[in-house]
Amino acid sequence: MAKVSRPPPAVALLVLVAVRLIVAAAEAAAGPRGLTRYTRVFAFGNSLTDTGNGAIFPATAGGPFTRPPYGETYFGQPSGRASDGRLIIDFLVDELRLPQPTPYLAGRMAADFLNGTNFAVGGATALDQAFLASKGIMSFVPISLSNQTSWFQNVLRLLNSSSVYEQRKVMASSVFYVGEIGLNDYFFVLNSNSVDVAVSLVPHVIGAIRSALTAMIAAGARTVVVTGMLPIGCEPQQLALFPGGPGDYDPATGCIARFNEVAERHNRALRVMLGELRLAHPGRSLRYADIYRAVTRAVASPALYGFGGMPLAACCGGGGGPYNFNFTTFCGTPGSAACADPSKSISWDGIHFTEAANRFLTRAMLKGLL
Repeated sequence: MAKVSRPPPAVALLVLVAVRLIVAAAEAAAGPRGLTRYTRVFAFGNSLTDTGNGAIFPATAGGPFTRPPYGETYFGQPSGRASDGRLIIDFLVDELRLPQPTPYLAGRMAADFLNGTNFAVGGATALDQAFLASKGIMSFVPISLSNQTSWFQNVLRLLNSSSVYEQRKVMASSVFYVGEIGLNDYFFVLNSNSVDVAVSLVPHVIGAIRSALTAMIAAGARTVVVTGMLPIGCEPQQLALFPGGPGDYDPATGCIARFNEVAERHNRALRVMLGELRLAHPGRSLRYADIYRAVTRAVASPALYGFGGMPLAACCGGGGGPYNFNFTTFCGTPGSAACADPSKSISWDGIHFTEAANRFLTRAMLKGLL
């Protein structure tokens, strides 16, 4: 296992303070007889959060992320994660000093889920496959956020707490982490270069997230962290597939401006929705985790954050040019080129982040939760 580099003391202190404040908020919300610490994480999302379900699910098992060089930086082998190493969820559970949640499809009995569960699946969408099909949008992975919510209900039944009080005690001592979700919904539309249709999906995607959060709250969740949308127009995949003129790019970042506007609309609507849920459910900690600004800052000034001079290029794969992305030489496929130094890259394979970027985003996310 690779040696883990330690952050500078000031950064470590900032992360520690952020985590302690999250814990303190949850303890206060739980009351004098409430939790003294977190005990587990329940995670939801897509490949940016998936730690093993995609490697098991038939539609995605055997995909490129299950082959080298995925996992090389930290695990030394593919680990079911779409990165060279750890994801945001991995760094988050480490900071909270919690056990890794079991990928839902890897568990069978209640004991498998006592330490938490990860329901995220690579390729998952926020919206149900039937709804997407009604809009002429085809999803290649038939798992939506509502499916993951149903899996969560299955885990609750498996745990079979002896009383409603005990179940709520378990839920109150858990962190609910909703990783970025909705990116695949927007990808499918934007790949047809239809920004207007992508914008029209925003209220539906936010509605799906709201329904999932409502189910978590109804089950007794008290601490929920919801990640916003990343800047879609900064993804090497999108940049390589949709070349444009000078007016199509943000001058500060080089990202596709019209695609980033979809992400910004999503994030504005998400923050409004979370505000409404806070009013409807006082005593719950519903936090918005912003990764959009962290990515755009790193892309605009990569050296300032420890990254190299090609922040919009995929590290692993092929295609050359400023984005180094081509589906025919996608990372992990025959003919793809190895990544010389993932620690200097933001994008691992043109879609997913490197471990270095995930570490950076986790620190930024926790700082924003202060």
